[in-house]
Amino acid sequence: GIAVIVYAHKTTQGWESLINSLLNSGLVVTAVWPIKTEMKMRMISHEVAALSSSLYIVCRKWKKEPHARYTNVQKEMQDHLDKKLDFLWKQDIRGADFFISAIGSAIEVFGKYEKITDNADKEIKVLQLLEDVRKIVSEYAIKKVLRGGTAGEISIMTRFYVLWRSAYGQAKVPFDDARKLAISLGVNLEQEWNKGFIKKDSEFVRVIGPENRSVDEIKEPTELIDVLHKVLLLWRNNKKEEYEKLLTDTGYANNDTFRRVAQAIRESLPDGIEEKRMLDGFLPVLTDNDKTDDKQTKLFE
Repeated sequence: GIAVIVYAHKTTQGWESLINSLLNSGLVVTAVWPIKTEMKMRMISHEVAALSSSLYIVCRKWKKEPHARYTNVQKEMQDHLDKKLDFLWKQDIRGADFFISAIGSAIEVFGKYEKITDNADKEIKVLQLLEDVRKIVSEYAIKKVLRGGTAGEISIMTRFYVLWRSAYGQAKVPFDDARKLAISLGVNLEQEWNKGFIKKDSEFVRVIGPENRSVDEIKEPTELIDVLHKVLLLWRNNKKEEYEKLLTDTGYANNDTFRRVAQAIRESLPDGIEEKRMLDGFLPVLTDNDKTDDKQTKLFE
């Protein structure tokens, strides 16, 4: 027979506990399907990130394969997820649901082995495999959100910001979930919080937008996301010369990556959010400036 388990817990810690329980019980996950069961406004109304889908996990009693090498499992997971992530994205699975669903899909690969070891015969634990999965999913998601091949051109802090907005919007997130997203991108959360846009709020982490920062706070920005925040604040304060100078000095004037990041953040936010209103107002100005500069360049060529 089969077992079908419905999972609707909002933290990855609970998810990992369930995974370990399934694997320890001798069950093998053969399919994971996200089905939308929650209202879209649930996350916004409670200001805490929550899944909008329930995961239906299909498990079977299966004779597991006794052993696999870590490198082989990594390749198998990459090949499997390349196809699965495309399917999930086309089904409009986004945010926290996308990450959790992808992890569920990866269990179909590593869950069928009794033991996985590296070349030194050291056993690889489930937590390491899940970290590998998060890295694969993060890389895929950031490319999709930016709608192009520019993911490698932006710094890890900007990648973190864009992916956070895509996954959680402006909701606060339990520390453990925030830490895992940060690790997948190479960000040390504890070193970064309360220094810029990452804020620790009791047991939660929040990523603030430009409306909650000040021009004086962002003194000499070098990170793309900090430059964008300062430019938006200067634009809102009608400081055209200042934000144009900042864009020129930082090299982001007429920069396609800068525009893609701004557009990706805008598309990740619901209507009525101040950050989105600022981006709605500024993006046409940025586009108009680019068109003007293009005409001037052609004139003088």
